[in-house]
Amino acid sequence: MDEQRPPSIVSEDMFYSDDGSVMEDPSVSVFTEENKIDFRAESALVAVQPGLAAALNEESSSKRPSQEQHPAVEKNAPMAPVAVEVAIEMDAPDSMKRLVGVTSDYQPLSEPPPEEPAIPESPYSPSPHNRLIFINKTESQKFCSNEISTAKYNLFTFLPKFLFEQFRKYANIFFLFIALMQQIPNVSPTGRYTTAVPLMLILSVSAIKEIIEDIKRHRADGNVNNRLVAVHRNGKWMDVRWKDVLVGDIVKVDDGAYFPADLILLSSSEPQAMCYIETSNLDGETNLKLRQGSPATSSIVTGEKLTELRGMVECEPPNRFLYEFVGNIRIGSNISAKRDAFESKFMKKISLSLAWQHLDAVPLGPDQILLRGACLKNTSWIYGLVIYTGHQSKLMLNSTTTPLKRSNVEKMTNKQILLLFLLLVLLSLVCAVANHIWVLSNEDAHWYLFFHVKWEYGDLVRTNFGYNLLTFIILYNNLIPISLQVTLEMVKFVQAIFINWDQDMYYERTKTHANARTSNLNEELGQIKFLFSDKTGTLTQNIMRFSKCSIAGIIYGNNEESKEKFNDDRVLKNLQSEHETAPIISDFLMLLAVCHTVVPQIDENTGEIHYLASSPDEAALVKAAKEMKHVFTTRTPDYVVVDMLGQPAKYLILNVLEFTSKRKRMSVIVRTPDNRILLLCKGADNVIYERLGSDKTYTEETLSHLEQFASVGLRTLCLAKTEISEEFYKEWSNTFYKASTAIQDREQKLEEVAELIEKDLQLLGATAIEDRLQDGVPETIDILSKADIKIWVLTGDKQETAINIGYSCKLLNHSMDLVIINENSLDTTRDALVRHKAQFGEMLGKENYVGLIIDGQSLKYALTCDCKQDFLDIALSCRAVICCRVSPLQKAELVELVKVSQNAITLAIGDGANDVGMIQAAHVGVGISGEEGLQAACASDYSIAQFRFLQKLLLVHGAWSYSRVCKLILYCFYKNICLYVIQFWFQLSNGYSGQILFERWTLGLYNVIFTAAPPIAMGLFDRFCSAETMMKNPILYKDSQTGNLFNVVTFWVWITNAIFHAIVLFWMTVATLRYDVAFPDGKVGDYLFLGNFVYTYVVITVSFKAGLEIVAWTWLTHLAIWGSIVCWFMFLVVYSHVYELIGFSAEMTGMDRYVLSCSLFWFGLLLIPFTALLRDIVWKVIRREFFKTHRQSVQELEKAHKEIKIESTLRKKLRPISERARLLSRNLMNLGDRIVGGRRTQTSAYGFAFSQEEHGAVNQAEYIRAYDTRQAKPQGF
Repeated sequence: MDEQRPPSIVSEDMFYSDDGSVMEDPSVSVFTEENKIDFRAESALVAVQPGLAAALNEESSSKRPSQEQHPAVEKNAPMAPVAVEVAIEMDAPDSMKRLVGVTSDYQPLSEPPPEEPAIPESPYSPSPHNRLIFINKTESQKFCSNEISTAKYNLFTFLPKFLFEQFRKYANIFFLFIALMQQIPNVSPTGRYTTAVPLMLILSVSAIKEIIEDIKRHRADGNVNNRLVAVHRNGKWMDVRWKDVLVGDIVKVDDGAYFPADLILLSSSEPQAMCYIETSNLDGETNLKLRQGSPATSSIVTGEKLTELRGMVECEPPNRFLYEFVGNIRIGSNISAKRDAFESKFMKKISLSLAWQHLDAVPLGPDQILLRGACLKNTSWIYGLVIYTGHQSKLMLNSTTTPLKRSNVEKMTNKQILLLFLLLVLLSLVCAVANHIWVLSNEDAHWYLFFHVKWEYGDLVRTNFGYNLLTFIILYNNLIPISLQVTLEMVKFVQAIFINWDQDMYYERTKTHANARTSNLNEELGQIKFLFSDKTGTLTQNIMRFSKCSIAGIIYGNNEESKEKFNDDRVLKNLQSEHETAPIISDFLMLLAVCHTVVPQIDENTGEIHYLASSPDEAALVKAAKEMKHVFTTRTPDYVVVDMLGQPAKYLILNVLEFTSKRKRMSVIVRTPDNRILLLCKGADNVIYERLGSDKTYTEETLSHLEQFASVGLRTLCLAKTEISEEFYKEWSNTFYKASTAIQDREQKLEEVAELIEKDLQLLGATAIEDRLQDGVPETIDILSKADIKIWVLTGDKQETAINIGYSCKLLNHSMDLVIINENSLDTTRDALVRHKAQFGEMLGKENYVGLIIDGQSLKYALTCDCKQDFLDIALSCRAVICCRVSPLQKAELVELVKVSQNAITLAIGDGANDVGMIQAAHVGVGISGEEGLQAACASDYSIAQFRFLQKLLLVHGAWSYSRVCKLILYCFYKNICLYVIQFWFQLSNGYSGQILFERWTLGLYNVIFTAAPPIAMGLFDRFCSAETMMKNPILYKDSQTGNLFNVVTFWVWITNAIFHAIVLFWMTVATLRYDVAFPDGKVGDYLFLGNFVYTYVVITVSFKAGLEIVAWTWLTHLAIWGSIVCWFMFLVVYSHVYELIGFSAEMTGMDRYVLSCSLFWFGLLLIPFTALLRDIVWKVIRREFFKTHRQSVQELEKAHKEIKIESTLRKKLRPISERARLLSRNLMNLGDRIVGGRRTQTSAYGFAFSQEEHGAVNQAEYIRAYDTRQAKPQGF
């Protein structure tokens, strides 16, 4: 047998027949470098990779046959390395079973292969950038973890990121410099650690605050990462945390659950692997979307089949495009265990991906992908293959890293600190130069000061100008208050606690408090000028309720007692009586129950019928029919069954004419139980009215009702029907078939065919559906608008829906003109923007009573460089802006555009993952929490449970925090300038020697004890008006919104006032003691005696200055102010008698006796602080009497307990502008421009809105014919 084997041509693993000869296996595929020949048998699965020789060259080169070994091999004959992998189905007949072998050797090519057996180039050519995922196979490649984080820090990044954030503050950099300089011997007049210790304290407090706040973020992330999902691994199902889900895992997701990662839909409980998903968390759209798994995997509905499943997915690398996906899947579900063993051995030679070349690739697209953040709806379960995880999921790629935000007040403070630093350097230079001049002038006269003596470090006074300069920089360093940062951190932290504890922002239903996830931006809440809001889930509840209807010219549904269900007994009463409209009512209710794509589902436990619908509008209509005893019970591929007043009726579904945004209608052609053919149609009123027949009954009444419905923001549809003859239907049906099977322009032809039959309609009535708003939304928007906050609604929903919500939430009203931009190219968008900009004329840049509506397609072009400024000019000239069909990235771009171009503070609020980008882009991000989707809340700066809580968050907490923080910052600078400028005046009396006027530790405790309480009390408890007054008078918000409380002018007014106080306090005290003081023991006052006089007057003055600035006095305020003064006197008494205990400050011994026993001290105590503050008192009185502001007027009324009514100046301002806008818009409408006012135009519709996915994975006709509700659904594992 061995002699018959060609040596070195085949390996020991080749196939032999029973007689020992080499078999010619017809299933073997041979690919060479130059030629490819493939012969396949049905029983074998063969995979060979062209170019594989290169992978085997090293091993097989030594096995090249010689002429001696093989006579057929000629010298230098062309040889080709061959690699063959064969896997045989184990369920094949015994005669076909073979071993699995690999040949890795050279084979002579005596002649080129024939042309005909050659097959085309394999279509499979994996890109090195594509992702390869093997099903039910341990992945050798490491992919991104599924754990997500929205926190700022982790264990390793905390220290560098925290220090970077802290030393972005110029004050901290400055104090670090001072602390280092103080370590130089004989330079610091204030000691070596008087700056280092407070700086370490500041950083420690800040670090503790950041850690506490970031722990909250980590906990919120943990709530998401630790959710459980069922994962199929090693043939078993197990519950796995989201963070442990891996690429290649097969997961099961149940109805109502969120997808833990980006998945490929394999199969589901629904026919043909269909499923519904809700993507409002991603794109803001309210309608459910249909997804369908690949036919190659749709039958895998049991655990056994999942275990047997083998295959490979090749897909594009992770990207952020939500609506795009390209991939292929190759399935070989019945490969045996021997194949697996072979694969693990073969992996040592080549990539496993080559083993799947022989399998046909089934394409995958957006219809097969389920994105993280979306939710499974109306589907019992799905099986999905994980393809993208964690921060590589499309959801996370559309979000940005958590930014390190700083408030506008903090940025301005940094700039002023720079200017103060320049002032400090200037004073130091002046003193250093003056000292040099003084020494040169007085060297001989003051010989006892030893100017000529050389010290260890040189002549410090005379020759070391640099040392002198450093001395003065250290002396004056507290012109920039080191206590400011730690005081601010503490106050803001407590302010955040006040927000968290506010019971007015507690949502009882979900047990959710407001949550300040950061305290750095409290004051920003008081300066908001632009508010960007998501619609779905933020303004609305995602609940559609059938509110009212008009049937045969009669309105039903005026009864407001039932908020959950349609409740008007007159409908059934008129139907069951001999009322003249009874036939119309019957047809109306029948249309609601039949004309839709809803699927009924009966709860096995309760027997109740639930409706599965991709359109929330259709679900509301069918439920309303059910309430009126027209119950849709059964759907099959051919007919539906409706229980009408207890009697079942079968309607054959002949055709479905789908809804599209272009058609604005949907029709169903049915055969009734009495064998009539009816076309049932629902759609926009303008579309239906154009197709009405000669019977115009009820049209005027219905039109009036539609206007009434639209005026309150209800979503309207018109219902109509027509009867079709058999002959016409047969003819039309043939035409419809041809159009539906056309290769080219199919959609256009179907629309043309639909026009042939959707005519001569009879109007039945109209429906009005309420898109339920969150509680208090209209009132909140109205209040915020009065506070001069511009509100932009950014939604992924349709234009009609967005406009309706704009009306219902009072953002728009029917006296407001609308500018609608809805273009589909860059050129048309540019032209529209230029035209509208010109139409505004002199009103451009002013606030007009106009609303701007723009869709996502137009916005894409409007945000390009060419159009950006024109778009911004128009948007800023409008009172309200609604952007619809926008992507998450566009939301963030809009916020960034306004944020960069306008000197105004922005706030973004949303509840979904699609809102994370704009939340992080805005100055302040607010997330809606309390529901299942917490992505927005985790990424936000503040989270609240309801939109209405934004009113108190901004108007009360924001305004209070801004006022408090501004006063605190100004006061901290004031009190330090007041004390440390006195050191400069003292240099005039001591030859600019750098000597300090005050005892060292007395000076060090100035900010820590004696003046620490007033700014804290001011920052925590001061308020210019009560919360109730602030909520009722939003115009008060304007004072903080404009930033007048803290700007460059205000800052330097305070600094100038502090310098004035320092002049009065020092020089008046010097004047008081100009004749010196002699004590009974013969001693006279020294520089510390003067210093303690001045220090006492400074403490009293700055404490009373705080009292002048505080508006709301409480017992804590009194304690802070009077307690500071008492603390100083107690300290003076104690510190004057502890030298023997502490061993330093001997010069202070007995100082209390000298100071407190001096009559001049008490005289100065009454006169000097009062003189310093006299200017402040007079100016305060003048302002109150002659320059009274709204805020001061309200304060006086509030103290007098009188009713407060202040008309918004904003509304006065808008009235004349809106009148000019209406006059202008009338002229423009005559020119055909797309500006419409409150009146109806020919092409507009009264409140029409209908949510339905268009061009979905399965068209509506195929979808409803796929269901048979009489059959049980697969249960999965």
